[in-house]
Amino acid sequence: MSYGTAVPFPPVTLDDVRGAQKMLSGVARVTAMETSRHLSQLVGAPVHLKCENLQRTGSFKLRGAYVRIAGLLPEERAAGVVAASAGNHAQGVALASSLLGVHATVFMPKGAPLPKISATRDYGAEVRMHGQVVDETLAAAQEYAAETGAVFIHPFDHPDVIAGQGTVGLEILEQCPEVRTIVVGIGGGGLAAGIAVAVKSLRPDVRIVGVQAVGSAAYPPSLAAGHPVAIENPATMADGIRVGRPGEVPFGIIGELVDEVRTVTEDELSAALLLCLERAKLVVEPAGASPVAALLGDGGGIAGPVVAVLSGGNVDPVLLQRVLRHGMAAQGRYLAVRLRLTDRPGALATLLGVLSVVDANVLDVSHVRTDPRLGLTEAEVELHLETKGPEHCAEVGRALRDAGYTVID
Repeated sequence: MSYGTAVPFPPVTLDDVRGAQKMLSGVARVTAMETSRHLSQLVGAPVHLKCENLQRTGSFKLRGAYVRIAGLLPEERAAGVVAASAGNHAQGVALASSLLGVHATVFMPKGAPLPKISATRDYGAEVRMHGQVVDETLAAAQEYAAETGAVFIHPFDHPDVIAGQGTVGLEILEQCPEVRTIVVGIGGGGLAAGIAVAVKSLRPDVRIVGVQAVGSAAYPPSLAAGHPVAIENPATMADGIRVGRPGEVPFGIIGELVDEVRTVTEDELSAALLLCLERAKLVVEPAGASPVAALLGDGGGIAGPVVAVLSGGNVDPVLLQRVLRHGMAAQGRYLAVRLRLTDRPGALATLLGVLSVVDANVLDVSHVRTDPRLGLTEAEVELHLETKGPEHCAEVGRALRDAGYTVID
C-alpha cells in the first residue's frame, strides 16, 4: 500500500543505487545470507537473515557514508567532514574518510559506549565528546560545520546516503531472487528507503515491512499526518533506531514504497537478540534484531520466503549482558526470587539442595541480615536462577514452598 505522502518523489533512483554498488566494489563486503530453520518453522515459510552485522565496521552504515563522501568535490574533501553519532554512523564515516584520505571529526555523546568510541578513533577519526543525548551532539556537529566549512555527513537524510544503503536491496535480490517479503528496521529511514528503491524498481511484487521500537516509533504518526512528525523523548534499548523524527528524504520514499510499518516491544527485542545468538550464532545489536522481533511477534501473516535484515552487530558488552538476562526472563528462563530463612550454619546449603533437586541453576546469591523487617534469627536471601521455561519456574516455586520457605513477591 502507499501511504499517500505529498513529498516529491523520487529523489533516489535505481540508477543511483547501481552506481553506488559499483562505487562500493572492493570497499563494502557482500554480506552473507543465512537461512534460519527455527524462524522458518515459526513463520511457516523460509526465513533468511541478511547479515549486515558482519559488514566492515559492524553495520550497513559504511555503505552510505562512503558513497556520500566519495561524491564530494575536491574542495569539499579538503575542508574535511563532520558527523554526529553514538556508534554505527560514527564508525562508518571514520572508515570511509580514512579510505578516501579525508579528515573526519565525529561528535559523540558523553554516554556513548567505550568500545564504539575506541573503534571510531581506531578507524582514523578525531572524536569529540559533547552532550548527553544525540540531539545535543548533532547540534554541536552542525555548529562545527558552519564554523569550519567541514561538510556535515547526515546519517540518513541525503540521497547519496540512501543510494549507498540501497545496495543491500540489490544484494538481497541477487542472493534470494525468490524473496516475497523483506523486513528491515527503521530509525531515520535511510536503510529502508534505499532497499525500497532498489527492490521495488526491479520487483514491485516484493512486500517491504519496516520495523520500529514502540518507544521510538516516529513513522506511524508521521505517515498518518503525511509529513515528518517529531516525538518527544524517544526511548528504546535499540539505539540504532532511536530517532525522534523521520528524515525528509527517506520519509518521501518510505511513504510511497514501504508496504507496512510495525512496532516491537523491548521484550520482543530482547528475545530476538537472544534467538540470534543462540540459534543463528550471530551477535546482533538490538536495532539489528528488530526484524527478527517483528517475526517473533506476529510472523504468521508474512508471506515467504522472507529476508530479515540484521543491520548491525555493534552491541556494548554491558548492554548485551543486560539484554540477554532480560530476554531470558521474558522467555521464563531466568527467575529472581527472594525468601526468608533461619540464619544458622547450613541453612543456605539446605536451600541450595532444594534447588538442586529441581535442576535450577543458581547464577547469583545475595544475603540481607541487618534489616528492621527481619527477626533476630532471620536472613533474607535473593537468588537469581537460570531455568528451562515458565513451567520450570512454577516447579521451582512449588518446591520452595513445599520445603517450608516463605517466598517474598
